Amino acid sequence: MSRLESFQIELEQEDDGRWIGEIATLPGVMVYGPTRETTLAAVQALALRVLADRLDHGEAVPNELMNVSFVGA
Repeated sequence: MSRLESFQIELEQEDDGRWIGEIATLPGVMVYGPTRETTLAAVQALALRVLADRLDHGEAVPNELMNVSFVGA
């Protein structure tokens, strides 16, 4: 059996044209990018790195397989 984790991605375009992407439920997961698409990809990649780091350091040890999905805002 697996557990599904969904993370809400918030994307917003700044006044200077840059995009900012953030997952509020994962502290530290915030990136800037030149386009919506690159920012979306970068925030997902960073979220996966943060989750992997937590697993590596024993901060989050799932009892079963973990499935991750991202939901755009």
